[in-house]
Parts: sequence; C-alpha cells; structure tokens
Amino acid sequence: MASLVVQQAMGALQTSGPSSSFGCRQDILSVSVKLGLNDCKFSLGYPMSNRFTSSQKHYCVIQASTSQASVVDTMSLPSNRTSEKLKKPNEAALILIRHGESMWNEKNLFTGCVDVALTKKGIEEAIEAGKRISNIPIDMIYTSALIRAQMTAMLAMTQHRRKKVPIIMHNENEQANLWSGIYSEETRKQSIPVITTWQLNERMYGELQGLNKQETAERYGKEKVHEWRRSYDIPPPNGESLEMCAERAVAYFMENIEPQLQSGKHVMIAAHGNSLRSIIMYLDKLTSQEVISLELSTGIPLLYICKEGRFMRRGSPVGTTEAGVYAYTRRLAAYRQKLDDMLQ
Repeated sequence: MASLVVQQAMGALQTSGPSSSFGCRQDILSVSVKLGLNDCKFSLGYPMSNRFTSSQKHYCVIQASTSQASVVDTMSLPSNRTSEKLKKPNEAALILIRHGESMWNEKNLFTGCVDVALTKKGIEEAIEAGKRISNIPIDMIYTSALIRAQMTAMLAMTQHRRKKVPIIMHNENEQANLWSGIYSEETRKQSIPVITTWQLNERMYGELQGLNKQETAERYGKEKVHEWRRSYDIPPPNGESLEMCAERAVAYFMENIEPQLQSGKHVMIAAHGNSLRSIIMYLDKLTSQEVISLELSTGIPLLYICKEGRFMRRGSPVGTTEAGVYAYTRRLAAYRQKLDDMLQ
C-alpha cells in the first residue's frame, strides 16, 4: 500500500513542476515523509510562494541542491508531538561583512565589477572579522561572484569555533553539480554551503572602472565625481547608480535569503559596499537620502536578528574584542555556551 501511495505521489510531482518562462525552476521546498511502520521515505518538492512581485523577476538563481551531494539539510514535516513547538517564531542571525581591502582599493582605483583579489591587509581584515563572529551560528553563506568577497567569507570561516568547512556550490550546470558532489553524510554535516551570485556584486562603475579616483576628480571635477559616487539615482557613464544596484541586490535578498532566515537558518553575507548598503537600506528602512551617507568599513561584521518578520540590529563592532560589542539574544548566548562546553 505504501509503495502505491509513493508511486502516486511521485507521479503527481512529475506533472506539477512549473518553470518560469526563462527556463528557471521555482524554489523548491523539500520535505521528508514517513509512511506506515516500515519508515518508507520519499521526498516531496513543491514551489514556495513568492512574498512579492519583483521588477527583477527574470533573474535566474539556482539554489543549493538538496540531493545526496548537497550540504543543505532537508526540512521535515512536523509530527503531532512537535507541531506546537514549530509554531513558535524562528529566530535567526544575519551577518553582513564588506570584503577586506582589495588590491585596487590600495591603489585608489574604481573597482566596481572588476574581479580583483585582496591585499595582505585585506586578508588580515577578513581573518579578524572571522574572530569577531566565531561564536555566532552560521548555516549558509552568500557571496557575490567576485573573488574578493569569496576570499573574505572563506578566510573568516577559518576562525569559527565550530570548524565547519565552507564549500562553494557549483550548480552552473548538471555536470558541475555532479562533479562537486559530496557522498559522505558525516562530511556534509560538517560543511556549510556557499552560494555565489552576481546580484550581490558591487555596483558597476561603467567607464570609471580602473581609473584613479583622484585623477578622475581632477578630470571631470570633484562635484561631478561626488555626484556619481554618492547620489542615489545618478549613474556614472555607462554604469549603475546605487538605485539600480539596490534593485537587483534587494530583490535577490527578499526572494532567496530572507526565506532562509524566516525558516530559522543563520546566514552570513560577504559582499560589497554598495550591495550591502542596499540591503541595509531595506533592513533598516532607510530613505534614499539616508542611505547615501551610510559608510561601511572593510572587514567589519554587522549583526542582525531576524524574528517574527522583523530585522533588529544587534551591534556594529568597532572595538578590538567581541565582548561588549554584540548584544546577544538568549539563543545566541546559549549557542556560545554550547561551543564552550564542546571545546573544553
């Protein structure tokens, strides 16, 4: 009987997998179901409903797979005994880190979407950032498609006390996904998926990329360059304005990262000054005038708590130690105590 139910369920799934007009699958929520006394398991997949309609709906983002090769845990259907507990609102940590100093930051060049690595100082900043978040739980990591953000995320995680290994997900195509498969359950449990996406890239500076900032100001005038850099809706020649950057970065955050936080996943985002300013504008409900004056230092983590659909900032560390910087919630304090007990 269980076998028949499974076959019927799988048949129904095969006929109900909607795709977008651009050939991208909708987000799938995987659940594990037990039938009868024989614990016959199968996975159900169904599209998660979108909370809003985005102007950037054409973005095709492939989520980390929940197949055997995945490091993302599947979600289980609640039993009657645990349903009351699961009704309680989830609380999740969100860590934002601007990448450490890049080689073009050091040379005072407009970088934008040019893929430049970190300097020695940038590497040190990333490691120091990791020390400051070493007691905060992290289940998933999102970075831009640029190496300086990815280096920052990887180096920061070398300092985390849980010692889980960040692994970049390669879902560009079926072969890339297959070749990067992990076939050890224990290894997957000790891994953290890293999702890279261009939507979190720095804003594209157009014809300014590669130019010296001081020389550009002398050439075009300080007021014009300041307008390009600090206005909300005026782009540099053939580049993006902050508003344009915000459209893609916030849309991606709302459609892909926010649902993870609402489900209780702890997330770290390693990205760039303008893509992170855009996300903070959304989290803190800043106006376009407020966000243009927002400055983010390289390698300094920001901590938010997501609870009951709200985001609360819990500290912006500017000191040399963690103590007294982050206002821990009760759950984060309990997690740190658990780490202390494990590592004694």
